[in-house]
Amino acid sequence: MSSVYESIMTGLAEAIDDAKSKDKKLQRRVVTILPVKEYEAAEIKEIRKRTGLSQKLFAGYMGVSDKTVEAWESGKNKPSGVASRLLTMMEMNSELTKEFPFVQITKE
Repeated sequence: MSSVYESIMTGLAEAIDDAKSKDKKLQRRVVTILPVKEYEAAEIKEIRKRTGLSQKLFAGYMGVSDKTVEAWESGKNKPSGVASRLLTMMEMNSELTKEFPFVQITKE
């Protein structure tokens, strides 16, 4: 356990020295989280159509009701939070539903 403590203390000392120094030696990163996109009805419908899923299957994939997808596509409601993030992921990668198949379609 003392080696973990020593490692933490060494890292902390390095960070303090670097913060006080004019010559920054430790690597720094800036992390930016993009804001949640607000989708219009036509955009949602286009994303769904690119997936090749019906409203019912798309709703199942998104984890929402059929009525919710209908409301999004008619402009009565707008997705928010996690649903918007998932739509953004689908917009960026139209193969997402194939890569992460939460809905399985089988031939009878």
